[in-house]
Amino acid sequence: MATTPSRRKSSASAPVRPGRTIDQAVFRGLIEQVLGEARQAGATDAAAEVSESQGLAVTVRRGALETVEQTRDRSLDVTVYVGQRRGSASTSDFSGQALRDTVQAAYHIARHTAEDPAAGLPDAELLATEFPDLDLYHPWSLPAEEAAELALQAEAAAMATDRRIANSDGASVSSYEGHFVMGNTRGFLNGYPYSRHSLSVSPIAGRGSNMQRDDWYSSDRDWRKLADPARVGRYAAERALSRLSARRIRTGKYPVLFEAPLACGLLGSLTQALSGGALYRKSSFLLDSLGRQIFPGHIDVLEDPAIQGAQGSAAFDDEGVRTQARKVIDAGAVQGYFLSSYTARKLGMATTGNAGGSHNLTLASRLTRRGDDFRAMLRKLGTGLLVTELIGQGVNYVTGDYSRGAFGYWVENGEIRHAVQEITIAGNLKDMFGGLVAVGADTLTRGTKTTGSILLPEMSIAGT
Repeated sequence: MATTPSRRKSSASAPVRPGRTIDQAVFRGLIEQVLGEARQAGATDAAAEVSESQGLAVTVRRGALETVEQTRDRSLDVTVYVGQRRGSASTSDFSGQALRDTVQAAYHIARHTAEDPAAGLPDAELLATEFPDLDLYHPWSLPAEEAAELALQAEAAAMATDRRIANSDGASVSSYEGHFVMGNTRGFLNGYPYSRHSLSVSPIAGRGSNMQRDDWYSSDRDWRKLADPARVGRYAAERALSRLSARRIRTGKYPVLFEAPLACGLLGSLTQALSGGALYRKSSFLLDSLGRQIFPGHIDVLEDPAIQGAQGSAAFDDEGVRTQARKVIDAGAVQGYFLSSYTARKLGMATTGNAGGSHNLTLASRLTRRGDDFRAMLRKLGTGLLVTELIGQGVNYVTGDYSRGAFGYWVENGEIRHAVQEITIAGNLKDMFGGLVAVGADTLTRGTKTTGSILLPEMSIAGT
């Protein structure tokens, strides 16, 4: 398999624009108006958020434009509390009468709902008061024609890689930006603009009964940091070509190496199992795991919401609670959950500033060295299975049982021999986490998760 494509430095055809005018003061005024209306209606507390966004998504296939989608959305959401009863409503009409009607609708819902002892706004002392610039907004002046040209470059590079690339599922370029302001009657009022952009391509290799598809993509808040379209296309093509040797392997138990993008998925499984919703509903295999060893001692999981330009960066969560860097896993032991105000109260704990999800999680091993790249991880695997694609949703978070359809590569003595298809890998997340052998230096970020490839000592493989 090829090396991951590098970033491109610039694009003469797609200059950054100075940015459309974003008047946060107008949004702040709307929030203050809505909160005032809620107080006048009889609410004991209230929270509101107003947002607008716009996006462009262009898809090409086999050298021709296929779809152009332009979106523009705006919304105002209000939540009203009457004691410990809660009601919510929303509108896309920002006129004075529409705002009053929306507040009244939320208030009437709250009056007729049952009391919930866990309902309510976060305590005032937990709300964010410092708002550093985290470099989250990079608007892209990208006409649909230029977006299509970038997508065509990626697809053309994939098709030109090898004559065995005979078809394509297409290539796409998307650009998205927006801004919001949120506030509540406990004194919080803030918001910011943001952006995210992506480029992807999905070539098909082979003909007839032996056809294989793979893909690759690049995503970033800053369009200038997207990988070069031609490099993305070639890398996706090389991945598809490498799958043409696919065949099944014998059923058995083998060491397994999860490629970095899939390892990010395993980190997502940890987040789900440690989330407040799963814990208070008792639907997690990691119940009462605080302080307990669930990974080997060389594993740490860090959360850092202040990384410049990262997808998961934020000074506050969806409730306005300040975020902070912390160790979720320290030397293999659980140090914290992912809690909102509501789920924290259900558990008799304090919010961790994770209403809305995690913030820039990184799984790392204290044993990882600079030279532990992908090839080094294959050598550590020795003879076993490299997994590069997972199929289906076979994870039971109550028990930890894990069973997924998979595609990958059979490795012998640290060298890839052939692709492997039509198999199922199975285990239990408790054993998978607890037996984790090594984490590669081939780190990759997917969304809010970052890790290298992950080596497990053994999983059950169902093949022939």
